Amino acid sequence: MIYGREFTGEEPEQVVSTRLDKEYYSKLSEENDVYSDRPSRQQLRYIDSVVSGVANRTEDLNGEIQKYSIGWDVSRISRLTRCVLQLAIYEILYVQDVPTGVAISEAVRLAKKYDGDDTGAFVNGILGSFARALEASRTEEAE
Repeated sequence: MIYGREFTGEEPEQVVSTRLDKEYYSKLSEENDVYSDRPSRQQLRYIDSVVSGVANRTEDLNGEIQKYSIGWDVSRISRLTRCVLQLAIYEILYVQDVPTGVAISEAVRLAKKYDGDDTGAFVNGILGSFARALEASRTEEAE
């Protein structure tokens, strides 16, 4: 849904309600088994929160991506990879029940699956650097 917004420019709430509409969702299940079961209420809250959160913080998230994508301008990173990075960084910073390692692993898995193996390594490098810097910053603040 985050990736879809890149093309439609829809408001986050509209993206979520359209994509999770029962009729639309059932059509998706015909194309891909992952859509065979509608998300639970808890999953829907998560989806709504991350789609809105990424949309509302895109500039800040892109700033973090830029900081750690040495030699790459954010605009040169594919839309899909940029969305995967935005989601992972958002989860690391703002979603309490998603461990950093899980956010990174899932981002790498998504990048490899949809944008190629080389992209997985690229995503892992950026997120690993981001996570290490964040941890160092948090350690300094605690001291």
